[in-house]
Amino acid sequence: MRIISGSARGKHLQTFESGTIRPTSDRVREALFSIVTSKIGPLEGLKVLDICAGTGALGIEALSRGATEAVFVDNSPQATAIIARNCRDCRLESGTIILKDTYLRALPRLSGRQFDLIFIDPPYAVNLLPKIIEAVSKLNLLAPGGLICAEESSCIEIASGIGAYTCIDTRNYGDTAIYLFNSDATPEENIEGEKKHD
Repeated sequence: MRIISGSARGKHLQTFESGTIRPTSDRVREALFSIVTSKIGPLEGLKVLDICAGTGALGIEALSRGATEAVFVDNSPQATAIIARNCRDCRLESGTIILKDTYLRALPRLSGRQFDLIFIDPPYAVNLLPKIIEAVSKLNLLAPGGLICAEESSCIEIASGIGAYTCIDTRNYGDTAIYLFNSDATPEENIEGEKKHD
């Protein structure tokens, strides 16, 4: 697993030996960032929140591409140790915060702050994704014009509206589905029921 673009391009990331964590593959991550930049433009200067961060690959990729701040949330001590090491190895420690806690306890600690880009990659098929998006919505953590990028099993259907947010795009990559949510979509922009396969 490696950083795809930016200041840390080509840098290999530490990952997990066990099968309990499922890092986003390079292929899916490359596709995801291509979609993100097409929606919101370059990442320079953005603030990023990476929930269920695992290895930190998504947040670190954003930092490599110019994001100025990244908050990583994961309740696994192994994950948070790997995130810290990966940030250090990529020389992207500046502007990073790592919260070792569940999303239920960590997100309220961020109340009053807003993020331009929020990644959510919980374990598949355990119904966590809608709950996390609801928590993000209640705390108003997404900045105006911002984007939520969420991953789930492609076998699971996710509602087109969760909290204050509307799904504006869905892409399938094998057994992974990527859902993009924002708070700015008009009803006609909502693509409920439509999935793009890549």
